[in-house]
Amino acid sequence: MTHAAAIPHTTGPEILRAALWTSGAIAAFSLMAVAGRILGSTHDTFEIMAYRSLVGFLIVCAILTARGMWGQITTRRLGLHLIRNTAHFTGQNLWFYALAITPLAQVFALEFTTPLWVILLSPLFLGERFTIIKLVCVLLGLVGIWEVTQVGNPFATDSAFQGGAGLIAAAISAIFFATSIITTKKLTTMASVPCIMFYLTGMQALLGLACGLADGTMALPTAQTAPWLILVGAAGLSAHYCLTNALKTAPATIVAPLDFIRLPVIAVLGLVLFGEPITPSLIYGAALIFIANYINIWFETHRKPA
Repeated sequence: MTHAAAIPHTTGPEILRAALWTSGAIAAFSLMAVAGRILGSTHDTFEIMAYRSLVGFLIVCAILTARGMWGQITTRRLGLHLIRNTAHFTGQNLWFYALAITPLAQVFALEFTTPLWVILLSPLFLGERFTIIKLVCVLLGLVGIWEVTQVGNPFATDSAFQGGAGLIAAAISAIFFATSIITTKKLTTMASVPCIMFYLTGMQALLGLACGLADGTMALPTAQTAPWLILVGAAGLSAHYCLTNALKTAPATIVAPLDFIRLPVIAVLGLVLFGEPITPSLIYGAALIFIANYINIWFETHRKPA
């Protein structure tokens, strides 16, 4: 006989703390997106990634030194670190590229499809079971993508949002982010978080410099862009730190809906700062993607043990 998996009770103060941590993540992700949009007119995506990772690497090294944690940095599974960081580097570059030419809310909506790609890739790389519920979630999410992008939709009413390289880049970035998540999950069983963060920032800084210098030129930070580049690096680390703490405080079924609030937040910022319209197709598609993610999380946290 099987018994329902025990779901720990989450108290009001814990939910409040999770909400505060998630609010920090929402603010950091939004700042990073706005900074990325502003930097896109001066620096290419490789340069943004190089400087962002260099800032992150310096922050990580400072923390390792201040807390005496250098002993946690090992050379174990360097190959897997490289795969993980190459995938994340590629996804992040596509994300920054999309930010420069695509409405911010659309980029965020397509980024939220990352968990759906994790569902599809996990059976191949982690041996996880692919269920009917997961299939339904993926299909629902794909309909949401179609609604957000309006690509190939003969009934599209938001003509300004149809197609475009930015949409394609944002959609593909989610696949690389999913690959990064899957490889990170493997790494967490054999490396500490400080070790993962050290190689994440260090390797991606080297990748960014290599790609940025491939054409023989690389724009140096200016008095105008330097603050935004520092903001991108600090905001990226802060966002993931806040989200990790939120997930430690409360279940994913609580954190996920809170985290999704950053979509309407960035939509409003896009409207106010850049005059980007909030369209019905964006609202409908984002709602479908949210529902697909939430159904999957709910069933995963309430399923019966095998």
